Amino acid sequence: MGEYAVEVEGLVRKFGDLVAVNGVTFNVNRGEIFGFLGPNGAGKTTTINMLCTLLAPTAGRATVDGFEVTRHKREIRQRIGLVFQDPSLDDRLTANENLDFHAVVYAVPPAVREKRKRELLEMVDLLDRADDLVLTFSGGMKRRLEIARGLLHHPRVLFLDEPTIGLDPQTRRYIWDYIKDLKNREEITIFLTTHYMEEAEHCDRIAIIDHGNIIALDTPDNLKNMVGGDIIRIKTDDDARAEELLRERFKVNILEDRDCLCFEVERGEEFIPRLFHDFEVPIQSINLHRPTLDDVFLKLTGREIRDEEADGLMDMRRMVTRVRPPFAR
Repeated sequence: MGEYAVEVEGLVRKFGDLVAVNGVTFNVNRGEIFGFLGPNGAGKTTTINMLCTLLAPTAGRATVDGFEVTRHKREIRQRIGLVFQDPSLDDRLTANENLDFHAVVYAVPPAVREKRKRELLEMVDLLDRADDLVLTFSGGMKRRLEIARGLLHHPRVLFLDEPTIGLDPQTRRYIWDYIKDLKNREEITIFLTTHYMEEAEHCDRIAIIDHGNIIALDTPDNLKNMVGGDIIRIKTDDDARAEELLRERFKVNILEDRDCLCFEVERGEEFIPRLFHDFEVPIQSINLHRPTLDDVFLKLTGREIRDEEADGLMDMRRMVTRVRPPFAR
């Protein structure tokens, strides 16, 4: 067994002339929550599909739990759990029946199956709904059931592709409570993708990906330290004139922001009184905050994280929507 749960070196995926994943290299430590953070269409799902053997790499090398993705598909599929971005439960079956079907596909022995089902349904707080049809479940309940299903066969690595997309903020918090709890209970590695900055804060380490390239990889705190100073956002009566004054008189660099003037300064609480005293353009509003992952992305790319629909070619989940059984060829 190698040191890393996932090892990736120079991984590339092309769709014709379009490069969806552009030679990414990274490792995922065993037992950590590793986040892939980036806008929709950045290459997150394409990378996961290659690691889960649903999509062949164009070039490069990757291993999952010590097995190479192009040569050991069966072994990898036996060792991973996968929660898709799109719903994949059968609404016409009960929670128990969905888990039973998964257990048969992954050859989980009947004696193990019943105990395991009860443990997982209890963990995701669905034990009292085990015999209810899934079509009666809320979106959050379905997501929790999908996570339980992904864990049924004791995977070594659990892949979660946008696990809370489409859920309300409260339900998203509940899902994250379950994710952090199962990491400790199951002693597994969790690899997830997200475009929610606040969710990435929960990860042990984050790889920021944009246009198929990894542009930074570190802990959330270390990434935020890259920004350095405090972030100030202001709205004025004349933003064009205000920008000119900020550049010339205060020597600040304006970061791209759709709604206001955004810039970075040291000791922002001291800068703001000086700004009000010397500024010639009336200020409508002003906001100061310590750097966030939004600011990291803004600093690295010069723009805010996009929330676009993924390109059909890049988002292969629409073409490959189900993982085959581990024994299928």
